[in-house]
Amino acid sequence: MQKLGKNNGSYHGERIDITAVLRDIREDASATGWNFDPVLATPALELHAWHRPSSQPRRRIYISTGIHGDEPAGPLAIRELVRENAWSQDVDICLCPCLNPTGFPINRRENASGIDLNRQYLHLEAEETRAHVDWLQRQPAFDVALCLHEDWESHGFYLYELNPDNRPSHAEEMIRRVSAVCPIDLSPEIEGRPAQGGIINPSIDPRSRPEWPEAFWLLNYKTRHSYTLEAPSDFPLATRVSALVEAVKTVLEDARG
Repeated sequence: MQKLGKNNGSYHGERIDITAVLRDIREDASATGWNFDPVLATPALELHAWHRPSSQPRRRIYISTGIHGDEPAGPLAIRELVRENAWSQDVDICLCPCLNPTGFPINRRENASGIDLNRQYLHLEAEETRAHVDWLQRQPAFDVALCLHEDWESHGFYLYELNPDNRPSHAEEMIRRVSAVCPIDLSPEIEGRPAQGGIINPSIDPRSRPEWPEAFWLLNYKTRHSYTLEAPSDFPLATRVSALVEAVKTVLEDARG
C-alpha cells in the first residue's frame, strides 16, 4: 500500500462532519447501555464523555480522541467500536470521543482560537483542557489509557508507550495486529525519537516536557500505563480507521489486563 501523496505541509486528506459523527456516537451509545457524562456545556462549546460501567470490573480503560481537528480517523474509529458493541462485560470504560470539536470544521490541528490542546496539560489555559482535566480528576484511576491520533507525515502506523512500572505490554501485539490492515512505520527514528518496530518509549521525566500532552498528564495523575496511537494520515481514511480500531481491540481483548 502506497501513501496517497496528498499531504504537503499539513493534512489535506478526507474530512468529516464532526457534529454528525458525534450524533451517531450518541445515538448508538445511548442505545447500548452507555451513560452520558457532559464535560463542558456552554452556548459556544460542548465536550462529551461516555461511561460504560461494569458491575465487577477487572480493568478500567480510558479512551480519548479528536484532540486535533485535522485527525478524523479517531472519532470514526470510536463510532465503529461503539456500533460494534463488542465490549467485554468485565471492562469498565470511560470514553471521550472528541476533545477539540471546534478544530474539525476548519481542518486544523489547533482549536478555533489557535491553541494546540495537546500541549495544554501542564499549564491549563484553554477552556476545553480545563474542563477535561476537571472531569478527569473526578474519575477513578485507570489501568490503561489509549489516546487515538494521526500523523500526517508518517510512513505508517506507530505508537508511543508510557509504562514506567514495566507492566505487561500490549505494544508488540498491537503492531502485529495492525500490520494486517495498515503499513507500520519501521523508521529507526520517528518524530525525533528512537523507534523500534513502530514502537517509541519516550522519556517520562517531567523536565523533558515543558508542554504536557494529554498522555503525560494521565501518566502522572490517572494511570501508570498509556498508549498514544498514531495512524498514518497520508493513507486512505478507511485504512487509518481500521488501524486504530484494531489497536484498541488488542488492548480490550488482552486477557492479561
